[in-house]
Amino acid sequence: MTSLALLALLVAGAGGYVSWAAHSIANGAPAWWFVLGAPVAYFAPAIVLVGLWFAVTWLWRTPRPPEAQIGLAGTLRLFIVEVLTLGVSWPLLALHRLLIHEPPPARSPRPVLLIHGVLVNDGVWLLPRRRLAQRGVAPIYTLNYGPPHADIERFAEQLAERIEGICSATGAEQVSLVGHSMGGLVARAYLRRFGPRRVGKLVTMGTPHHGSILAWTFPGRGLEQMRPGNAWLADLNRHETRAAPAPIVSIWSRHDSMVAPQASSELACAENVPFVGIGHNALLVDEGVIERVAREVRSLHDSRM
Repeated sequence: MTSLALLALLVAGAGGYVSWAAHSIANGAPAWWFVLGAPVAYFAPAIVLVGLWFAVTWLWRTPRPPEAQIGLAGTLRLFIVEVLTLGVSWPLLALHRLLIHEPPPARSPRPVLLIHGVLVNDGVWLLPRRRLAQRGVAPIYTLNYGPPHADIERFAEQLAERIEGICSATGAEQVSLVGHSMGGLVARAYLRRFGPRRVGKLVTMGTPHHGSILAWTFPGRGLEQMRPGNAWLADLNRHETRAAPAPIVSIWSRHDSMVAPQASSELACAENVPFVGIGHNALLVDEGVIERVAREVRSLHDSRM
C-alpha cells in the first residue's frame, strides 16, 4: 500500500511538473529555470514536513547537556541531512520490491532481521543493509508488516512468522533484531508475547519506547499506541525496570526530529546509547550509528564462539 501510494504520487508529481515546464517554456520561459527548479520542487514536501517536525520536537524537547549543544551550523546540517534522507527514501519505498532481495538460503548461525518503522516499508533499509554487510554482518533479512494503520500486536504476529521462516532457512536457533522507530516496539511486543527463545539481541534505533508527541498528528491504531500515556504502551513498559527478556540496546539521538521528548527512547532495562546531531530518519544512514549497530550484532556472535 505504501509503495503504490508513493509511486502514484511520484509519477503524478513528475508528470505535473514536466507538463507545467513544457507549457511555460513554450510561452517563452527559460528552460534552465525548470532544470534548476526540479530538485527544489522535489524536496519541497520534505522541507515542509521536516520543518514541522523540528518545530514540534523542539517545543517538547528533552533538555540537552552542554556537551550536546550543536549551535546554528550544526542545526542547519541536521536539518539538511534529514531533508535529504527523507526525500531520497521516497523512490526507495516506492520501488522496494525491485531493490530489496532475499538472501539465498544457506546455513548461518547469526542471521539479522531489520524491522522498519511506521508508514514505510523495507526500502528504507537499502543503504543501511549494504553498509552493515560491508562490516561483516550477514545474512541480513528484512520484514514488511502491515497494513500501515493496524495494531502493533498484529505486526508482532507477522514478525513471529518471519523469524520462524528465517530460522528454518538458515538453521539458526536465534536471530538478531534491529528495529528503527516503531520497529523497535514491534520487536518488544514480540518478545512479550512469544518470549526470547528465538532472539539473541534487540537493537532499537530512535524507538519511542515511551511514546512521541508526533504520534498525535497521524491516524491509526499503531500510531495511537505510540502516544505518550497510551494504555498499551504503559502495559508494555510495566516491568521495564526488570531484566529484559533478551539483551536490548537502545540507540537514540538527543536531536531526534520525530521522537519528542527525545529521551522517550531511553529504556530502563536496556543499554542506552545517545548520539548527538542526528535526525530521526538520518539514524538509518549515519556512519557512527551503523558502526555501533554492526558492533552490537557481531558481539553477540563473538560471545558464543
